[in-house]
Parts: sequence; structure tokens; C-alpha cells
Amino acid sequence: MSLAIPVLSGAEWDRLLNAVAARAGHIAALLDRDMPTELVQDAMRAGVRLLPSANDLEPSCSCPDWGYPCKHGAALCYQVARLLDEDPFVLLLMRGRGEQQLLDELAHRNAARAASQATASAPASVPSPRTPTPPTGTPAREAFAARADLPPLPGPPPLPERTGHPPVFATSQPAEPGIDPEALETLGADAAERARRQLAAALANDTPPNPSDLTEWQDAVRIAAEHPQTEVFARIAESTGRPLIDLAQAVRAWSYGGTAALAVLEDSWTPDPSILTRARASLAEDWADGRPPQLRAWRNRWTVVGRDRQLRYGRDGRWYPYGKEDGAWWPIGQPDPDPATALAALLVLHDRRS
Repeated sequence: MSLAIPVLSGAEWDRLLNAVAARAGHIAALLDRDMPTELVQDAMRAGVRLLPSANDLEPSCSCPDWGYPCKHGAALCYQVARLLDEDPFVLLLMRGRGEQQLLDELAHRNAARAASQATASAPASVPSPRTPTPPTGTPAREAFAARADLPPLPGPPPLPERTGHPPVFATSQPAEPGIDPEALETLGADAAERARRQLAAALANDTPPNPSDLTEWQDAVRIAAEHPQTEVFARIAESTGRPLIDLAQAVRAWSYGGTAALAVLEDSWTPDPSILTRARASLAEDWADGRPPQLRAWRNRWTVVGRDRQLRYGRDGRWYPYGKEDGAWWPIGQPDPDPATALAALLVLHDRRS
């Protein structure tokens, strides 16, 4: 099933871009992924029918349906209409120009228009370069003296519920060698979401959810955890040079506690003996019969004897539950500062999966 939509000619594109550039509101609406009625009307006045009519669409299908369009063609038309409603740049791309190309051409036209207006409004006689132009504006002494009369600063901006549409880098023109448009779109969407979270933390006088000084590997794991698409996951594994299973273990650990949980997965260390002594005493005291399961200790890892279960003590003071899957240790639950609580939850998980 296919659907053909005619592209605009070069002359039509020239008239359309001039109509869009003539009103700043049109550009703002397009960047906001909106197609205002005024833009369509201005295009019509310029002799360009932007929205395709029924006569412009040419559905083609191999099904035996005698209707025109057939049910497959009608379904495709509805789907295309939905896509065009969500993003007007899809319509413009189908008409022959990609988003970045359009924005570049509009910027060029705006610059030319501004230069033309500046030239038209310039005075007929230009002062001689030897004659100094008198300064304009407010002297610094007066500005500093008036600081007490300045109005209060406006309140902080409202926090958006979600980020807007990410930029679209995939255009009709092939990308330069070494540039992956889809990867750039993912990184752009990720940067916007991180900015929104940092703004939320700043407005709440809280700590951002993720530190800004992540290592390259930590940031790769974070992106893979927050963008679980298969193609993104595979690309990150390839770019980091890590096996897929390593990245999968790291992503699962990240989901249970970010950088702290990732460190528990990858690092083994020896806690202060007093910490382990208090943890053993807590186990014996809090366990129902005072006889917790036998544990085999190695550094910060306590393995339950006879079961593929393990507790790992993190540098953040919490105990992380682990289970062996296909011969490898995987994080399998939320951490807890109390070893008895963490161990009890770990054994419940074991019993459920046995």
C-alpha cells in the first residue's frame, strides 16, 4: 500500500517561504509543531495550496477492493492525517523540504529582510567617520544610583509537565559521514529531559536526580536505562565496546539506585569490620528465631549458603539484593539500610522463583 503526494515546485516553495518569513508568528507556530490557519491562508494567497486535497492524493494498493480509495488507502490517509496533525514539518517534508533546510532558508530570508528594512530606514546623510557619535543610553552612575527603585524580579517560570518535541535532524539530504541523525535526536531529547529535571530540582530546592559529573560509562548506562529502545541499547553497547550482557546488568543496577547501585555491581571492597559486626548482630537480633541463614562473607558480599542469593553492602550504607542467573550475579531488588529486612526480602524472592 502506498500513497503519493505531489511535491511543490521551486517557484511554489519560494512564494511559500516568503509568506512564512513575512510573519514571525508563522515561524514560532511551526517551531511549536503547530500549523495555524493563518499560515495556510497566507500560502493560498501566495498561490500555494499547502494542504493536499483529495485530488492530490494518489493511493495505490494491490488489494481487490473496488472502492477508491480502498479500505487500506483510507486507513493510510487517516494515519497520515494524524502524523501531519502532530508535526507540520512532516507535511513540509512530504512536500519536498526537510525541517533543517526550511529553517536555514527562513533564517536567510529573515536576515535579508532585516538588512533591507535597516537600509530603508537609514538617514539620507551619514555622519563623517571623523565626527564622534554622541553616546546613547543611561550613564552607569545613574543606573547604579537607581537600583533601589528597580521592581522586584519576576517569579520563577512554571515547570513544564513534560518536554516538548525533540528536534528533527533526519532530512531528505544525506547526513555527513560519521553523523547519525537518529542518535542526535535521542541525545537532544535526553538533554531536554535532563534540563527539565534540573529545573524541577532547582524550584524545589532539592538535589538533581543525577549528578552532573558522570563518567562516560555511567552516562552511557543512564541513557540506555532512560531510553530502552532496542536500537539505542545496541548502539550504546557497540560504542562503549562492552558486551550486551554487561550493559544489561548495568542498566538493571542503575534502575535500583543510579551511580551508587552501579558501583555495587562493578566494585568489591572491604568495609570497616565494625560495620559488618553490627550487621551480623542486627541479623541475629531481628531474625524470628535468632538464627538467620548461614552466610559466606567475602569483602562487601554475603552469599546465602545453599542458595543462589547474595547481599552486597554499598558505600551508601545500604544492602543490595543479588541473584544468580545463568551463572552471573544480577541485581534483583531494591536496597535497604537494614540487613535483616534486605535478607528477608531476598529469601522471599528466592522462594517465589523456586
